[in-house]
Amino acid sequence: MTFQLPTNLSATISQSRARISIFNHEIDLDIVATTLTVLSILAVSRVVKLVRGLQSVNYMPGLRIPFQPLGFPGAVLPTSWWNPGMHFPWLWKNHFYKKYQSENVSVIPFVFGVPGIYTSNIDVARQVVAGGHKTSFIKPETASRALLLWGMNLIAADKEMWRKHRRIMGPAFTQQLYQMVWEQTIETYREMISVEGWADKQSVEVMSVQSLTFKLAFLIIGKCGFGFSFNWAEPPSSPDGSMSIQEALRVVADDHMLAIFLPNWIKRLPFRRLRILKTAHEQLMGFMQEQVSQKRAEIRGRDSVDKGKSDVFTMLVKANEDEAGKFRLDDEELIGNVFIMLFAGHETTAHSLAATLGFLSLHQDIQQEVLEQIIEVVGWNRVPVLGDYSKLNKVLAVFYEALRMFPAGHVMIREASEDTVLNIPNPPGEEGSTSMPIPKGVQVVVDMIGVQYNPRYFDEPNDYKPSRWYGVSNESEAFSAFSVGPRACIGRKFATTESVCFLTLLLRDWRVEPVLEKGETLDAWKQRVLDAKVILTLGVADVPIHFVRRK
Repeated sequence: MTFQLPTNLSATISQSRARISIFNHEIDLDIVATTLTVLSILAVSRVVKLVRGLQSVNYMPGLRIPFQPLGFPGAVLPTSWWNPGMHFPWLWKNHFYKKYQSENVSVIPFVFGVPGIYTSNIDVARQVVAGGHKTSFIKPETASRALLLWGMNLIAADKEMWRKHRRIMGPAFTQQLYQMVWEQTIETYREMISVEGWADKQSVEVMSVQSLTFKLAFLIIGKCGFGFSFNWAEPPSSPDGSMSIQEALRVVADDHMLAIFLPNWIKRLPFRRLRILKTAHEQLMGFMQEQVSQKRAEIRGRDSVDKGKSDVFTMLVKANEDEAGKFRLDDEELIGNVFIMLFAGHETTAHSLAATLGFLSLHQDIQQEVLEQIIEVVGWNRVPVLGDYSKLNKVLAVFYEALRMFPAGHVMIREASEDTVLNIPNPPGEEGSTSMPIPKGVQVVVDMIGVQYNPRYFDEPNDYKPSRWYGVSNESEAFSAFSVGPRACIGRKFATTESVCFLTLLLRDWRVEPVLEKGETLDAWKQRVLDAKVILTLGVADVPIHFVRRK
């Protein structure tokens, strides 16, 4: 068989041999031998990569796998014995670290990816995620690819860039904001009861309580984050009205892997899912650009600014307009932070509220204990006020414990920017720590699922025990699911204020029960429902709840 190729190139293939002519020079190849040679070189190169990876982690025991779990293609392939994938920290949470008898396990890919260490130790986490200007660990761009689709932002930024964004964002989170969150949560709860038709009902079944918690959290971030005037009956839509902003956020979150890894030419192919993803991106970007433009015009026309406005976005743009030079954010950075507020500002709270209601439906004794505190503090009829927040510690505790068991920010990835050293605490029961050299380029993945299920920190970690948080203040780092150190979640108090207010109102009015399938036990319901789904964040699967009005 002869192939005529351009530019004085031709090839002839006969049985197991190939003759290639290049510029009148003929090369005779044995196809089998050449293939074996190429495969041998490839195999040797992978062995070399594996050995170098092992050396970089001092031969720490762990996984030896083809692909990095959080990179392509490992992250998009299902979890199996040969490919842990992005879901393994949840699926293997009860045996992964036990298998290696260590809180730190190496993960060495020999085909694609960089060597890394997964840790479930909070002291190691503090060393790598602190974010100080002298730290040897940085957040690799690959770890924030989904968030950087919209522009640099507070979560994706690092070192000096992070301080720049934190300087602008920080002043917006004030006591005045939390007062607004509390008041708007009360108003939104009342809207929910009215619009959903609960006012004259004695019981209501909701097959996915996320349909309520996501809408609630989105409306609260819209009202208090952006000063929008929409309500439960009229959620916001994109500029042309073709897609709701909440729907666009859901599409963007669910299909973020496609947005990250697919080449642009594939994204333009006429497949329905790709068309929906493209529309969602366009609508969301149009919405965010419109918000930035409108808010800037409002701030610059200072005479027309409502001096009482304290929503996060108004404060953010105002602080940015007041800055000069290197500290001012450009439009892309403003939009990046708008996306973070929209997404992180409702996604994590909504998932955690859904998990809280799921656990409370199973634990009627805990639900009763929380109700008794609500009645003791607020009574049956009084409208709760922000001043009640600190007295409703058991309400906060049930939310904290659900978030511990389903930590939304389930991984934090850092990479050594230079040769450095980690101090690895010795196993429980042993004093001191062991110094471990970490070469430049090695990644340390803080497995927050592993941290929250680590028996060093929590007795019976698989059990829902809100009492472990009784008396723990909102700012305490004893609760680490919001991250630790200076880079802990800036919206922590926003989320807990909203959640405590909503749960106080809901649990005072309604008893929460699980919706069981025919013949299903509570244990079977727990196994079926209280399972995780991992997208950009970690959340609970759809939670079916039966609400029964309290007499």
